[in-house]
Amino acid sequence: MTDLVAEKLKLLPDSPGVYIMKDARGKIIYVGKAIVLKNRVRQYFQSSRNQAPKVRAMVSHVADFETIMTANEVESLILEANLIKKHRPRYNIRLKDDKSYPYVKVTVQEEYPRVFITRRVLRDGARYFGPYTNVTALRDSLKLLKRLFPLRTCRTMPDRPCLEYHIKRCLAPCVGKVGEEDYHAMIRAVLLFLEGRTDDVERELEHRMALAAEAYHFETAARLRDQLTAVRKAAERQNIVTGAGDQDALGMARSAAGVCVQIFFIRGGKMIGREHFLLRGSEEESDADILRAFLEQYYNQATFVPREVLLPHTIDDAARAVIEQWLAEKKGGGKVALLTPQRGTKRDIVTMATGNAEKFLADEETRRSLADEATLGAVEELGRYLGLKKPPRRMECFDISHNQGQETVASMVVFEDGMPKKSDYRRFKIRSAEGKPDDFLSMREVTTRRYVGLPEDELPDLIIIDGGKGQLSSALEIIRNEAGHKDVPVVGLAKQFELIFTEGNSEPVELPRRSQSLYLVQRIRDEAHRFAITFHRKLRGKRNLVSVLDHIVGVGPKRRQSLWSHFGTLDKIKAASVDELVAAPGMNRPAAEAIVHFFDAQRALRGKD
Repeated sequence: MTDLVAEKLKLLPDSPGVYIMKDARGKIIYVGKAIVLKNRVRQYFQSSRNQAPKVRAMVSHVADFETIMTANEVESLILEANLIKKHRPRYNIRLKDDKSYPYVKVTVQEEYPRVFITRRVLRDGARYFGPYTNVTALRDSLKLLKRLFPLRTCRTMPDRPCLEYHIKRCLAPCVGKVGEEDYHAMIRAVLLFLEGRTDDVERELEHRMALAAEAYHFETAARLRDQLTAVRKAAERQNIVTGAGDQDALGMARSAAGVCVQIFFIRGGKMIGREHFLLRGSEEESDADILRAFLEQYYNQATFVPREVLLPHTIDDAARAVIEQWLAEKKGGGKVALLTPQRGTKRDIVTMATGNAEKFLADEETRRSLADEATLGAVEELGRYLGLKKPPRRMECFDISHNQGQETVASMVVFEDGMPKKSDYRRFKIRSAEGKPDDFLSMREVTTRRYVGLPEDELPDLIIIDGGKGQLSSALEIIRNEAGHKDVPVVGLAKQFELIFTEGNSEPVELPRRSQSLYLVQRIRDEAHRFAITFHRKLRGKRNLVSVLDHIVGVGPKRRQSLWSHFGTLDKIKAASVDELVAAPGMNRPAAEAIVHFFDAQRALRGKD
């Protein structure tokens, strides 16, 4: 325990809130909530005999902590979930890749709404459905919706019908080919369909079809008939499982592959779909803690809350009451119950969800096992083809990137047991070759910075240089002579044909086509190139920003750097007001006004052109 932590423990409040644990670098490693902050946080730093290994490991890295007091437990729950999602702390249970889950967005706030996939949930008045983990299935569902309901897809409506209208995938509201009432009727049907209420959709379509037929609008009636037929076919695939009502049924399973939670979505008594979620950092947690963490994180980002959530295991009564209150508030009316059914149909559906979670983990273990075998086989195969004394379990690969000598950079990517180890990746800004394209000089610099002074026991099993004989010779000159590492294998990978040049051999090694070792080498090469290019583009972007701001009176090097750090992109600087620019460190109003006038003048000149 650090002195700082010891002093802060004395000042902890009695109120509910959230605590944030940080390591020596200031990185957030754990976020938790408490009814009484003083009691909960102090528990971590008392006797560790009864603590789980994961908790002891976390506490050993704590150098500082922060607390945020909240008005009640529900507020602390919401804040905790948001902070976990934002920072993804190492020691928290967290949904795997939760930021990438897509949603279906219906722009009900627009005059003629659109339906499309998005990964950002905004408070813009639109309706969102999700999150979904299976993007392919989601796209298929959206294709079905578009066939059923020919809604507009354009961001801004044109003044004449587009191709979508002529191929009968849009009713052209832009030119009045469909009335506002009819269009909004389709949107209501879409919303009901996404909610799983196909019975309501059918009744809506039947009613509108009858009205159209009575009014002798036979073309409209025929279109509604086709929609009704398609909806009925989709509904045939949905089985009634629990009777009336909206429910989410959760199943949970554990294995060596991790922890999986499977959700069955039941709407109006029909199961309309399912999703699975892998949880990280949960291996040593209890079933109840995992369920609680999942409920908080999943429903924090979910766009629909059912009236019942069926659980495979019980959770603490106090935690259940808080979560139920929070979900009821999120739902916007009505109670939400967390139930652990012991018998009957509800128990059967939970058991079914658990079985699906177990099946997913079994498939995942098989997939990983096969992938590991193939990957390790590729590593051993590569070692044999290169004549190495042992398989190259750790490989370091270098690549050079520049633009006619400008912003020359080098990348080092690391693969262990055939898999990337991104925590060991490094980037180098090359100084020796600045202003002139010299890959040989650049390679000598990067290998000097990496290997001169590096202990023998920290050397990789294989060093790969992305380049031919010239780059290999430059690297060997440093590694063998300057660094004094005589035994580590070093090879050069030609830009074309994946020919591998080895030390002391005039003829390259050509790996067999379709061999696993070739695929591994290609993957390493591509990853090194990607990593270098990314860094190069970043530096080039900074240079371009500076070159533009160079022309503005009152903006020197310090202010340019301040603007870059504060806004991040040139577009944001261009769009900023005087007051927003003044808010950047080191800026004053005259300089901010000069920037605004400069970009206003540029826009005016472009307008004249």
